[in-house]
Amino acid sequence: MSPPPFHLAFPVHDLGAARSFYGGLLGCHEGRSSDTWVDFNFFGHQIVAHLAPQACGQVEVNPVDGHGVPIRHFGLVLDMEVWEDLASRLEGELTFLIKPHTRFKGAPGEQATMFFLDPSGNAIELKAFADPDQLFAT
Repeated sequence: MSPPPFHLAFPVHDLGAARSFYGGLLGCHEGRSSDTWVDFNFFGHQIVAHLAPQACGQVEVNPVDGHGVPIRHFGLVLDMEVWEDLASRLEGELTFLIKPHTRFKGAPGEQATMFFLDPSGNAIELKAFADPDQLFAT
């Protein structure tokens, strides 16, 4: 049995910009909405952009494998083929905080990863494993 879909709510400064980014650029189908929030199908998971400009803020980072990784971020573990296709499609469409690359090369947990911000400054990580059994490797 696959894991149940997760639900995540997060602040945005502008719902139109969120729709363009999540719906347009990332291809996430829009679900329900109101004047203050909008649901998106984030690769089978429910994310909800809530209009709250005052809650959008600065990105703090910690060092991980030679990069400044945003402390507050959300994301997904995708199939490698889906990750590669998305990484190629996003090149030139946005500015990466951390460009698509392989992290922990040759070590337990080796993974492809990329980080970028949505228009409201929310950090997103998309990653993939050549060997999915390495997800929780130590």
